[in-house]
Amino acid sequence: MSNELEYLSHRVAAGRLNRRDFLGRAAALGVTATVANSMIASAVMAAGPVKGGTLKAGLQGGESTNVLDPALDLSQVNFNFSKCWGELLVDTNPDGSIDYHIAESIGSNKDATVWTMKIRKGIEFHDGKPVTSADVVATLERHSDAKSKSAALGILQGIKAMKADGDEVVVTLKDANADFPYLMADYHLVIQPNGGKDNPNAGISAGPYKVTVNEPGVRYGGEKFKNYWQGDKLGHADQIEIIVINDATARTAALQSGQVQMINRVEPKIVDLVKRISGVTIRTVSGRGFYPFNMFCDTAPFDNNDLRMALKLAMDRQEMLEKILRGYGAVGNDFPINEAYPLFTPLEQRKFDPDKAGEYYKKSGHSGSILLRTSDVAFPGAVDAAALYQQSCAKAGIKIDIKREPGDGYWSEVWNKKPFSESYWGGRATQDQMYSTAYVSSADWNDTRWKRPEFDKMVVAARGELDQDKRKKMYADMGMMMRDQGGLIVPFFNQYIDATGKNVQGWVNNPAAEMCNGYALSLCWVAA
Repeated sequence: MSNELEYLSHRVAAGRLNRRDFLGRAAALGVTATVANSMIASAVMAAGPVKGGTLKAGLQGGESTNVLDPALDLSQVNFNFSKCWGELLVDTNPDGSIDYHIAESIGSNKDATVWTMKIRKGIEFHDGKPVTSADVVATLERHSDAKSKSAALGILQGIKAMKADGDEVVVTLKDANADFPYLMADYHLVIQPNGGKDNPNAGISAGPYKVTVNEPGVRYGGEKFKNYWQGDKLGHADQIEIIVINDATARTAALQSGQVQMINRVEPKIVDLVKRISGVTIRTVSGRGFYPFNMFCDTAPFDNNDLRMALKLAMDRQEMLEKILRGYGAVGNDFPINEAYPLFTPLEQRKFDPDKAGEYYKKSGHSGSILLRTSDVAFPGAVDAAALYQQSCAKAGIKIDIKREPGDGYWSEVWNKKPFSESYWGGRATQDQMYSTAYVSSADWNDTRWKRPEFDKMVVAARGELDQDKRKKMYADMGMMMRDQGGLIVPFFNQYIDATGKNVQGWVNNPAAEMCNGYALSLCWVAA
């Protein structure tokens, strides 16, 4: 029986037998649909990727103000598209290990202050020029310049000097940093000709696809780069296309109709309904992403820590998790780190306490309403989350007014510009990278205006501590300080919930980010 079904499953993979007939035969032999579908999936993977055609994604997170400059990537569409055309020095594997790309190897001296990256030979940019160590140095120089407004500025400020030496790049740090290779996995650090100094918006790098369409807020397209350095390992379709679909209902409809083969950000409240769509597969993975409410610590009334504490205690995290994420996540604790990070130490869980919140609110001396800005694009269920928070705050005597902002422009005009708003973070590979990107005083993406010299010193000290036990304790102290003094309200850490259409194969869950860490369009194909 098993030999017969195995033979038939390979016929399905080859397109010589339809799935329904196979499932009927399997049922007749007493094999469950789950086992039968598993056999088909295994046969399809064994048959190898199907080449050619066009693979399309419908994604939330695109705006008319978006540009191709990787330094300014700040939403999902830019992130996913840059993983199609851009190439990094390294990235992270699903198990958290380093995946070497343009950098063939990275090593350091014994105290982790000097790092040497060997640049892989034979990699070509889309314009036909070879990728050189000078291009890598120029890229790091541009992102280290405050004028570039790069989101990677915070993690690169520890660099003292860098130089190209043959096919190597030597980076000297101001202080030791045991996590330096992980910093190079930051998705903004796409290697560009001359570092992008000439034209950062050209969309030229060394990824599997060349940019052919760039219509901000509408759609993006790419064609397979014939001289891609990894050959056929990535980029199975001849063409890829991203259609910006910020509306959740429209995004689901596009997947159901076959207009696109994959979508991001399936709203938790409709997951069970989407699961019932024929041929659709829900893809979930837990990671480091979280959905915060950001308060500017340097802007009234949020410059008062008693008020910030009142607003934190007025958050009913468990209710928020159940009603907004439908359990597809875990409660947060008002700092940006969870158990997905190395060297994580659990802190006492903050709980909803309207009475204590009221006491802190009274102590703050504030009166009147507090304006919270939200939008459908902030995170799935963000508008409902704002309303739920408004209700829990009311139990503490705190009045919250809600302003629903349009999706187009939210990330350029509201996030990191208005003093109290909802947001999302995808997390980073290490604790140091997360703190350096968003919570050191000089970070360009410091979206809570958390600026504490003593905290900055703790970040630097932990970065250079090679004793892991001591380092773990330092991170616990940093977490406690941010939890009790910072401008973050973190109701929950989310799961990424994506979905693929009929016969989409090659998906690889990666806890680093949604859509296979942005590589879904390059990894996947549609089976016959």
